Amino acid sequence: MISLAGKAALITGGSRGIGAAAVKLFAQAGADVVFNYHRSRQAAEQVQEEARKHGTRVESFKANLDRMADAGKLVKYAVERLGHVDILVANAGIWNAKDAPIEKLTEREWDEMVRTNLKSVYAVTHFVAAHMITRRAGRIIAISSTAGQRGEAFHTHYAATKGAIISFVKGLSTELARHNILVNCVAPGWVDTDMAKPVLKTKAGWKFATAAIPLGRVATAEEVAGPILFLASDLATFINGEVLNVNGGAVLCG
Repeated sequence: MISLAGKAALITGGSRGIGAAAVKLFAQAGADVVFNYHRSRQAAEQVQEEARKHGTRVESFKANLDRMADAGKLVKYAVERLGHVDILVANAGIWNAKDAPIEKLTEREWDEMVRTNLKSVYAVTHFVAAHMITRRAGRIIAISSTAGQRGEAFHTHYAATKGAIISFVKGLSTELARHNILVNCVAPGWVDTDMAKPVLKTKAGWKFATAAIPLGRVATAEEVAGPILFLASDLATFINGEVLNVNGGAVLCG
């Protein structure tokens, strides 16, 4: 088992899906964790309770990360509760199962996607990076998507934000390397989470999602959390600016 004993992690979007799986796995690996949630306090408390079984400190904090003030408060809370932040996992994001053809895609839908998926990554990274620079050490792991690499018809706003995250990681990895801060990206394909449930719960949707995956199934959230943990660990001390694809072979672009 990879050990993060003595490490402090901040994970965004930790109340469900990939984020929740990462909170639990990081705690199991020995890390103290602060994670944020946006709406469901009950879901956050359940994740917190499960993660604390491993004996580390796990705290949740309500924050809407498309607001700079909330992102700043979250980072401040994490530093106050944990003493410092060694690892940031910028995971919070949304996806809408409803098709949005470009001629029908509204300004409101576009802006919401950009705020939630892209601005939130910038906002929390902005505050965490300043903290890590003073410590001259850190790991930043942003969560993108296969859609950010190949695009996604009828979900171009989602794909655009996830592609931008990859570019953000590439630039930031070079910028922060001199401070001994490693910046990488994990790009999942289809994952069996609440966000994907509207598609995966139907027979036709499941067939559509798995048709292009050589392994013939979608990932579990835990199968994405594992590679995130790897990038946060001492096994990945010379990996920087990379996109780690976790998609069952669906997009071969490594």
